[in-house]
Amino acid sequence: MLEAVLFDGGDTLVEWKWDDRLLAAGHDAGLRALGREPSPELTARFRAGYLPLLAGRDEPDEVDYPALMRRLLGELGIRPSGDGLDRFLAAEHDAWAPARRVGNGTLEVLDALRARGLRVGLVSNSFDPGWLVRRDLAAWGLAQRLDVVVLSSEVGKRKPHREPFDRALGALGVEPGRALFVGDSRYHDVKGAAEAGLTTVQALWYRADDDPRGADPDYLASAPAAVLEIVDAVSTA
Repeated sequence: MLEAVLFDGGDTLVEWKWDDRLLAAGHDAGLRALGREPSPELTARFRAGYLPLLAGRDEPDEVDYPALMRRLLGELGIRPSGDGLDRFLAAEHDAWAPARRVGNGTLEVLDALRARGLRVGLVSNSFDPGWLVRRDLAAWGLAQRLDVVVLSSEVGKRKPHREPFDRALGALGVEPGRALFVGDSRYHDVKGAAEAGLTTVQALWYRADDDPRGADPDYLASAPAAVLEIVDAVSTA
């Protein structure tokens, strides 16, 4: 009997598109939040020494992004006090808003799953501080539709490590064999969820990942609505 459906975040529940122009825009916004003038040097240093720590990250331990940015700002002689670092991070994060959006039909699918009596959750690799991600989830109408939210920035481990999956299932009180995981990445999502004992669905509606390190999913879904068909099939199997 299926009891829960867990989703990945980026490129599953939320479309995410990298926009290189927003890198400098985010840093400029963060500096302005501190009462500072924009500094191209900040972005240049980030791109050269810090972006490689984040892009395509495969290590199981999540990076401490606030600590990373505090160190980078310190290299330029900027040492935020009080809530200064949080203001910088919030302004930087908000500048990236054009790169993130909830896709058509996503909220309706979550509502339909809950109407079937299923628990619904999010298990996401995200180095952004949890308070910023949770603020986004509330603004998008996702927070009230999720029974559990597990973020790598709060857990300290990234998928495919099983800790994020175990945290979500433990919070829901659901055994792995009674849960479905939906995610776009064959490595982080499909492989990780399968090794944690969940039935897996690869989400194809934003991208068709073919990472050879990944695993073959139990099911493929070309659109969010297809998840409902899979759920019904699994529930009656």
